[in-house]
Amino acid sequence: MVGNSIVYDNVLKGLERFAGNKIPYHSITTDWLNRYEKFLLSEMKTYSTIGIHMRTLRAILNDAKRIGIIKESAYPFGRDKYEVKASEGRKMALSLEQIGQIVRYDDGSDATAKYRDYWLFLYLCNGINMADFVKLKYANIEDGEIYFVRQKTERTNRMRREIRAIVTSEMQAIIDRWGNPPAPDSYIFPVLKGGEDAITVKKKTQYTTRAINKRMAEIGKQLGISHILTYTARHSYATVLKRSGANIAYISESLGHNSLQTTETYLASFEKEERQKNAALLTQFK
Repeated sequence: MVGNSIVYDNVLKGLERFAGNKIPYHSITTDWLNRYEKFLLSEMKTYSTIGIHMRTLRAILNDAKRIGIIKESAYPFGRDKYEVKASEGRKMALSLEQIGQIVRYDDGSDATAKYRDYWLFLYLCNGINMADFVKLKYANIEDGEIYFVRQKTERTNRMRREIRAIVTSEMQAIIDRWGNPPAPDSYIFPVLKGGEDAITVKKKTQYTTRAINKRMAEIGKQLGISHILTYTARHSYATVLKRSGANIAYISESLGHNSLQTTETYLASFEKEERQKNAALLTQFK
């Protein structure tokens, strides 16, 4: 809910910059949407961000159409009208060799070391999402394993599904180096203090995510590896296991997916990438 409110607020600000604070429903036409897209591009927004704006606006217009504020004939989205563009896919999964380069990277800066280690922890902890990472407590560690419930699915699944990950020696070293002093009710990492409201938790999570992404981009630039993001850690966890021959059911369970089909869809683009790379080997004639 907090995430949605932040998205809607950002979209509202974008709409107001483009068309003011009073926008009649009937003014939002296919041509209007095309002009709004160009406006967002002029603000250096990516097509991924533009897609968020357009899908949010489409949801509002869907509600307006459902209650009769606008007619079907005036609805500006759809085939032969405005279609939300998909962002161009980026390579998100890293190879074990690339991950090794990241782990060994050191520029002498504590900030670099900390955010590099945070990223590595995400990768090792079943590709944990940032929203779950910041909420980990020492109480979540039991018998050499760390367990958590994905925030993304906690409210939508009828069954509470716990995800468990072995606390490896590498993960323990990161906790020892950057974590809070151990106490059952303490957060493992010093992002949250406790007692924050939902909006503050969201903002602190976003700040930490941006800090990791910024530092990882700098590491990537030095190593010649592009698009190292917090989300890359999750994709890399899944694809490294898949390419190493791990059972798809295990990968699905460890990611917290509801079905094997979800996991197979999740991995599909990376498997295509692997096929393309291997196909290229066939024409490397000597």
